[in-house]
Amino acid sequence: MSAMESQLADDELAASGGAEISDGFIPLIIDMEELQGPRRSEIVQQIGHACQHYSFFLVKNHGISEKNMNNILGTTREFFKLPEQEKLKFCTNDPNKSIKLFMGFKDEIQNVFIARESLRFSTYPFEDYVNGWPANPPSLRKDVMEYCTSVKRVEFALLEAMSESLGLEKDYIDKMLYNHGQKISMNYYPICQEQDLEFTRGVRPHTDPTIITILLQDNVPGFKVLNNGKWVDVGHIPNTLVIHVGDLLQVISNYRYKSLHHQVFINCERERVSVASYCYPSSDTTIGPAMELIDNDHPAIYRNFTYTEFYEEMWRAVVQHATDKRLDTFKSSVA
Repeated sequence: MSAMESQLADDELAASGGAEISDGFIPLIIDMEELQGPRRSEIVQQIGHACQHYSFFLVKNHGISEKNMNNILGTTREFFKLPEQEKLKFCTNDPNKSIKLFMGFKDEIQNVFIARESLRFSTYPFEDYVNGWPANPPSLRKDVMEYCTSVKRVEFALLEAMSESLGLEKDYIDKMLYNHGQKISMNYYPICQEQDLEFTRGVRPHTDPTIITILLQDNVPGFKVLNNGKWVDVGHIPNTLVIHVGDLLQVISNYRYKSLHHQVFINCERERVSVASYCYPSSDTTIGPAMELIDNDHPAIYRNFTYTEFYEEMWRAVVQHATDKRLDTFKSSVA
């Protein structure tokens, strides 16, 4: 087995959730204002270091107002406090629907209850989707548009910096994604009874099928990431966002940047909410390792594929309870 094959195997094993749990991890915090100043090249290097060694980092001074962040978190809480019949309007088994409500369920394989409730929907471009968003609470559509407009600017600035950090032209990822979309997930984690805590999780260990994910959290702990074989807590720092590498950036970077393995624990004292913004390609986009990152010492780990192919494989993996294997189909024969 080659060193690269060994690394791939180790990472896949870690994704199974069998790692030791620890805490106290302090991530790197990137000051986004510095990307506009004379220290840009240094900040770009820091972002590359964080993506390569941690798969995530936090950002501050990102341009999203505290009011904007509080509004979207408050709207998320309000939505999940609505009567059940109001929320269930958005339940569907159709993977092609642009808005879906996911409720808690029993994972029979791991024998745990997954408690998260999540409303996931397409947001960009707004005119294509806004009329399908919930009309209640009344502030939801306005708050979502304001937040997503701001977070889109953050996303664009970060994709440029990540492209540069890989030694590519700064518009490389943006050009490849051409007219790419945006989805968000409004997440609610209920309080768990103490006697059920051992067999209840917020979200199982997984990676995101995205380019990057931008996560806004409230101040309730529970978000854990895999770091050096241990599950570690990511603490809440006011007015910051968590940025993490998704599966598709792992492909583009030719496995230099690894998709973040993460999960969420719940507690028996406080409910928790978060809002995740997902950066996706358009359906006809071709994804593959950047040619500039391929040479004799670094062969292509993945073949080229369209996002439509990846999306179909993603849902097959969900059905087969094998989301940690969804990129296997796209591995190059030399990997």
